Amino acid sequence: MEANFCMTCGSELESRDVDGTIRRACTSCSFVHWGSYSIGVGALVIRDGKILLVRRAQEPGKGKWTNPGGYIEQLEAIQDTVEREVLEECGIQAIVKNVVALRDQPRSIHNLYVAFEMEYVSGDPVPDNVEVDAAGFFALEELDAMEVAGFTQWLVDVAFHGQSQGLAIDKDPVIPLGGYGLFRV
Repeated sequence: MEANFCMTCGSELESRDVDGTIRRACTSCSFVHWGSYSIGVGALVIRDGKILLVRRAQEPGKGKWTNPGGYIEQLEAIQDTVEREVLEECGIQAIVKNVVALRDQPRSIHNLYVAFEMEYVSGDPVPDNVEVDAAGFFALEELDAMEVAGFTQWLVDVAFHGQSQGLAIDKDPVIPLGGYGLFRV
């Protein structure tokens, strides 16, 4: 779907060359529609050698097992999003340790997915019965008998066989940058 009206002033947008790319730009102000994007997050929570998975109760992927996750809210820090999603979907409290994987999926709404290694804090897996209808911690051997989504299979491999500690939250940046979520090696 093409943007037709300015999100700043409401005027009509026109197609215009902006830095060598045709983009929708406002006819009245300086607004440029740079594109449509979504950012998803996913949690990799391991407890006692088992990984937390949930079974999707809705499309896309209804009936498949995935890691808990969702999409960020406009004014929500990404680490808060993944912690909230895990709690909402299956009642597990976990905190972010590291960013361990990214998926870049260019399409009509360009999707970036950020996977987090998380530290289990508390709770027993209980599905929310809205987004997911089952939840639990599973050993690698158990996954063979489950219908695990392909991307989740890749993330499980990252969780158990990753060669890096990933990017950790920078809790004490050299320059305080309020409102930023900062991660570094």
